[in-house]
Amino acid sequence: MTLFNLGSINIDNFYRVPHMPAPGETLTAQEHAVGLGGKGANQSVAAARAGADVVQIGAVGPDGQWCLDTLKGAGVDTTQVASRTVATGHANIVVDPSGENQIILYSGANHALTVDQIDAALAHGTPTDTLILQNETNMIVEAAKVARARGMRVIYSAAPFVAADAKAMLPHTDMLVLNQVEAQQLTDALGKTIADLNLPVVLITKGSEGAVWIESGVETAQVSAFPVTPVDTTGAGDCFIGYVAAGLDQGMTPEHAMRLGAAASAIKVTRFGTADAIPSRDEVDRFLAG
Repeated sequence: MTLFNLGSINIDNFYRVPHMPAPGETLTAQEHAVGLGGKGANQSVAAARAGADVVQIGAVGPDGQWCLDTLKGAGVDTTQVASRTVATGHANIVVDPSGENQIILYSGANHALTVDQIDAALAHGTPTDTLILQNETNMIVEAAKVARARGMRVIYSAAPFVAADAKAMLPHTDMLVLNQVEAQQLTDALGKTIADLNLPVVLITKGSEGAVWIESGVETAQVSAFPVTPVDTTGAGDCFIGYVAAGLDQGMTPEHAMRLGAAASAIKVTRFGTADAIPSRDEVDRFLAG
């Protein structure tokens, strides 16, 4: 069983600031760091560290070789990542003392994917495999159609939220992942409740309130968040989703997979960074045992 992840690969620039900047304000950063990020890369690293077989589908520019090296180091197969002449996607992230963040994204190579690349990457997909998608690359609908034609499960995170993208993906999605704000945005945009979406599974994350699993419109499982003191919440949702996808791939029940994801994201938010801050499965298991 393999998790294929068509997702963004970003170079993350972090700036720790005393407070979020106001309009027109110039702030001096207290700390700067560079690391691997992007929703796709974060979720792939999380799933791989959780013990899943993960294939990353995406693209980087001439400046992105070290991103691939980092993914490989985490156990992710990068043979389906293309090289493009446009710069690797990147994010400028400011983080305040409470761990909250603001992010500016540049798509770069993440939007330079082609139909031929998608077809080749999913050519050997089977009904035991899963395709994970987010909104930070192009070709998500095309990839979902290819995966569905091969009987694969499609997990779609509707983030960053764009109503038109989410609406286009719903007919091709087996499991929709949203946070509370995105869920409200989607229902407002469509004029429907979550139950009316007629999806097999909707997973809604609620930050410090945990997460709920909705199957065929009915809430069937929920988990609480683990109480920790956060220093950086960047990528926490990606860490959660990657671990949940891996848990489901390994045959866990939804409740157990969400509990695994909740533990992983709890550890992650106590660390500064994104992909580099995602814990290993051993760390998560010790956390749960403790």
